[in-house]
Amino acid sequence: MTAESAAPPWRGVARHADRRSEVGPVELFFDLVYVFAIIQLSHVLIDHLSWHGFAETAVVFAAVWWGWNYTAWAMNWLNPSNTAVQLLNAVLMLASLGMAVAIPYAFGDAGLLFAGCFVFMGILRPVFMILAFKGGQTASNYRALLSWSALAGVVWIAGALLPPDVRLWVWLLAVAIDYAAPLVDFTIPGVVRAPMERWDTDPGHLAERNRLVFIIALGESILLMGGALADEGVVDAGNLLSLLLGFAGLTVLWWNYFALAGHDVTAGQGGTGALRFAFAYAHALMVLGAIVVAVSMELRLTHDHLTPGLALVAVGGPLIYLAGNLLFLRSRFGRIARSRFIAAALLAVIGAVAAVWHDHLPVAAVTLPVLVVMASLAVLTARSRSAAGARSSG
Repeated sequence: MTAESAAPPWRGVARHADRRSEVGPVELFFDLVYVFAIIQLSHVLIDHLSWHGFAETAVVFAAVWWGWNYTAWAMNWLNPSNTAVQLLNAVLMLASLGMAVAIPYAFGDAGLLFAGCFVFMGILRPVFMILAFKGGQTASNYRALLSWSALAGVVWIAGALLPPDVRLWVWLLAVAIDYAAPLVDFTIPGVVRAPMERWDTDPGHLAERNRLVFIIALGESILLMGGALADEGVVDAGNLLSLLLGFAGLTVLWWNYFALAGHDVTAGQGGTGALRFAFAYAHALMVLGAIVVAVSMELRLTHDHLTPGLALVAVGGPLIYLAGNLLFLRSRFGRIARSRFIAAALLAVIGAVAAVWHDHLPVAAVTLPVLVVMASLAVLTARSRSAAGARSSG
């Protein structure tokens, strides 16, 4: 794809056309704060393992993800070696750290800190892009994005000022505004509009950024499992078996993901609209699924008996992940994978049986069937991608 057609007024701020897919060190540095953010999200869900707790965790995750997602997209056009760009990433990283610190208390006393940091990122980022690419298409696009971010920002701040029992509903509205903006081409009738075809994005760069953040989410499983075993103090046979099964589940999830989204990122259909669904939305679900899987792994290590909450989390993580899979495949390759629907149906049955008969079943009664389903899906995905590669090269 071509770079910004109009030369940006800030020398060296634009990414070089022949290095667009490169992920710079400053982007990797920025991602470090999301290791902490994911840890915070996991502990919030562990401490509030209920439907209401999951709803609050999902809303907070939606903001955390959107802050990361919009920064990753902005770096499509920005030169990671430029000093101004590096300073921008440092400031955004500091704001992300503020959000991460506030996560456990976002629906308590830290609501304004959480929302304020998120809204600050949502305003600073497009303002920087407008100034950096003044007179070009990118600046025009970001003026439209800024309008929607400001609108959502008003709702985020209003929610932070309201009592916690009302805040969830107001923040759900804020999430809906933020996530709807790209779907309606950032359109405010008679004011601004930025259709997806006007966004000159790079599939290689977006794919690499999303792969890296998914690995961060998987790494959270290692941290939670290791922390849980360290807290237990004594490593007995049961804990070792749980660790082995947890690690196997983590490996299978990694295998599933990279068999699906690890290669041929430029071979998919559509333009920026397809990339938007594949990376902004589909990966949100896959990363959230990985976080819930990490939570289930810690709960398996710290619980010696099955509970309805543990059963639902154990199947809920893979189900959320598979929903992201389906959206990714539909947006990038225009197909619906029946294997994902079959796997989802099997997981739903496993979860229902475990939730109803949890008093009579060991934890392994959920762990092992889920592992078998996801491992079978990983094998099937890897074989189908290998067969597709063989046909295209033949």
